[in-house]
Amino acid sequence: MKTLKYTIIALLGLGLSTACADLDLNPLSAASSENWYQNAEQITISLNDLYRLYPYGVDNEYWTDRRTDDWAQRDQVYDLCNGSNTSATGIYGSFWLNMYKAASRSIRVIESIDKLGDPDNLQTLKAEAYFFRAYFYGKLTTLWGDVPFYTRTISYEEAYDMGQTDKAVVRAQVYEDFDKAIEGLPASNIQNDVWRVTRGAAQAMKAKYAIWWGDYETCAKLTKDIIDEGTYKLYYDSKDPADSYGCLARSKTFNEEFIFALGRSYALDADNTEAIKSWVLRTAGGNAVAQPSWDLLAAYECTDGKTINDSPLFDCHNPFENRDPRCCMTFVKPGTTIYGVEFNPSTTAKTVLKDGVEVKNKDTKANDNYAPYNGCCIRKGVQDEWRSGLYNENPIVLCRYADVLLMYAESKMELNQIDKSVLNAINSVRARAYGVQLAETSSYPAVTTTDQAELRKVIRRERRVELAWEGQRLYDLRRWGLLEKAYSVHYYGFLNSTGLTAYEKAGNWFWPEIPMLDEDGFADFETMYKKGYIERYGFHVYDSKVELFPVPDEEILINKNLVQNPGY
Repeated sequence: MKTLKYTIIALLGLGLSTACADLDLNPLSAASSENWYQNAEQITISLNDLYRLYPYGVDNEYWTDRRTDDWAQRDQVYDLCNGSNTSATGIYGSFWLNMYKAASRSIRVIESIDKLGDPDNLQTLKAEAYFFRAYFYGKLTTLWGDVPFYTRTISYEEAYDMGQTDKAVVRAQVYEDFDKAIEGLPASNIQNDVWRVTRGAAQAMKAKYAIWWGDYETCAKLTKDIIDEGTYKLYYDSKDPADSYGCLARSKTFNEEFIFALGRSYALDADNTEAIKSWVLRTAGGNAVAQPSWDLLAAYECTDGKTINDSPLFDCHNPFENRDPRCCMTFVKPGTTIYGVEFNPSTTAKTVLKDGVEVKNKDTKANDNYAPYNGCCIRKGVQDEWRSGLYNENPIVLCRYADVLLMYAESKMELNQIDKSVLNAINSVRARAYGVQLAETSSYPAVTTTDQAELRKVIRRERRVELAWEGQRLYDLRRWGLLEKAYSVHYYGFLNSTGLTAYEKAGNWFWPEIPMLDEDGFADFETMYKKGYIERYGFHVYDSKVELFPVPDEEILINKNLVQNPGY
């Protein structure tokens, strides 16, 4: 395994508005759109820019996760969750601009290789450019619907006069570009320790867009091809198989499960890392602003494969026991150590051990009213070094093999083509979570149902817990038609310190009762709130406009042919 490294170069900013116009000044001594792109080295450097993080803002820093029911953050509710986003909200303009810059760079590379006579030694680079053009146009049309669309260099005048293209046309081109990438990319593409996109990445990302767009046949075929080719595998830690899922999330190196991922290195580029003080415990020097939600905690099955409403193993007073192992690899189980600190949110835990020394516990509301409001702490992906470094160098994984297996299972289920291969795909993911192999069905709760309605619930729950805090939940909720329900679920946590102390003395810790799950797996904490047991910290409101992002105001101001999305 190699740590991802990448070259960074400041070249042309090729966005839609500033877009692909030729430069007026073209000194031979400086890089420009006219004297660059002359050989494989220059084209590689240009493509390297698309492995940086700036075009992937929507996939970075948990941006989408913050806007789902898997997230809790003191009393803050993010824009999509309450419909407060507008066309003037700056982040959407940033996403729009940077994705168009990336798409435009891809176009420039394709055109430049064509001008050079399409030499054989540049065909892999051309396939990379097709991959990125497909990726960014696919993301644009997924998030915005109909979007401005071009596949050649355009002038300022053309850019300012361009309206939106029907999303069906854009998506057809995305498919075609991915097909060219699949045809031209190798199965392995590691150059100078750089993990570049591969044929499998093109197959997987085409499959991901296909399932987002409801094209189950295309997704089923592509994911089956990936499975049959055998290039990618579920990661198992050789030293501790039972912690394989946790080790995978903490891995800084690329491995056989990562299909498309972006590396981060503070030493190479501090801007390409993420500040993570918000996740670090207060006792360890962080501020513990954000946590995985109670809604997510309620979603994990018990070790018998039953939900918390149906399993006799579930104890609402100790909800971390007898759960799917991924629960305590995503949440920190109270009483365990993280960042060198014993995590214990109980009001009785006035002190805890920090590096073996007893200190004041700042992660209980009995001592600190800003302690985690819901008594939870994220474990998934956490490095102990975050305590001192306060930045995240974990790769951003945009697609991994477990996701492919679950996409395959879902597509086949929706097509009502349920067979052993579907169950094997789901059970392979489950078995790894328990640190065992697929055939060891006595060691994990294997899925056996072939009923389409029941299997749909299982697969959706499996995606939620397997891919938690990996940027997939928002897209899943949108395509399942469940965003409205998710944004009707509020954010709950414990009472203030005085109330919480009485709550715990009365024997109500952790929860006083079992939260009921509805048919779509959403937990009911409103009942506990109305009884006065818990506090509501965030009020969510669904607004139908959030199904699509707003076209940025600055784009509409300079281009009167653009039409704003409904509700903005």
